[in-house]
Amino acid sequence: MSKKAETIPIFFTIDDGFAPYLSVAIRSLVCNASPDRHYDIIEIHRGVSDENRRKLAALVDSDAERFTIRFIPMDDRLDWMSDRLGNRLRADIFTLTIYFRLFIPVMFPEYDKGIYLDSDTVVVGDISELYDTELGENLVGAVVDHSILDIPPFVKYVEQAIGIDRCKYVNSGIQLMNMKKLREVQSDKRFLELMNTYHFDCIAPDQDYLNAMCYGKIKHLPEYWDAMPAEGKEPMQNPQIVHYNLFAKPWCCDNVPYGEYFWQYAEESGFYAEIAEAKARYGEAEKQSDAACLQLMLRRAEEIA
Repeated sequence: MSKKAETIPIFFTIDDGFAPYLSVAIRSLVCNASPDRHYDIIEIHRGVSDENRRKLAALVDSDAERFTIRFIPMDDRLDWMSDRLGNRLRADIFTLTIYFRLFIPVMFPEYDKGIYLDSDTVVVGDISELYDTELGENLVGAVVDHSILDIPPFVKYVEQAIGIDRCKYVNSGIQLMNMKKLREVQSDKRFLELMNTYHFDCIAPDQDYLNAMCYGKIKHLPEYWDAMPAEGKEPMQNPQIVHYNLFAKPWCCDNVPYGEYFWQYAEESGFYAEIAEAKARYGEAEKQSDAACLQLMLRRAEEIA
């Protein structure tokens, strides 16, 4: 099959509260994708309202020949994970949806390769160029998580708890997945086996499991495929995907690095009013809450290491 004839599957995992921000990711993806490819956008979700589905689907209506969009509910079989003390995901920071990406290969056996994107992203470049990256025998392609490299407690956690060199620990928010190989090694079963047996306490649950299970079989992608705001680091000039990781959200704070990309596409997302209202509501109490969450993560990183 020629590259032009091959459908590119792009997966997101969301709940209803994140639909407005997902709309920005989809709008940017549609605007910048190669015109001679076909894209299957798949939203794996928990409880997205009919109205939000309609508004998200409308983002591809003008180019239905190139883009399809599907909404797939995640089976309730994952609900038990939220009750595991060691993997509770700090409910004030994470949601259960972050585990969904680990099950994508087995959920979609019709695809041998695919892209996973977090919903707090903006696709500035052509997503097909990421898809066309050769993976060889590697299980995934991802970018080193530069957002933690200069934070000593996180570095200590990565190297002493996960057992990974800081310069090889990747961010799981943007992944090029070798879905065929991941099915062959039964990565989903291995994850559940580890979780059921050990109940590991984690800071970044799915990301930590991915790094540990795929170590030595990860293709390290150029940083421009996962450009993250980082304190004290100058933004790169030509990011291809911007990822507003952790608390650096332009819909919360002013002067977030790369924030101009988000607002450019937010205006065309169909959710601009909701996004602007959310930003207006974000005040001192929310800032203090985020700061407390960050301190909790730093403290837990020290304790677990």
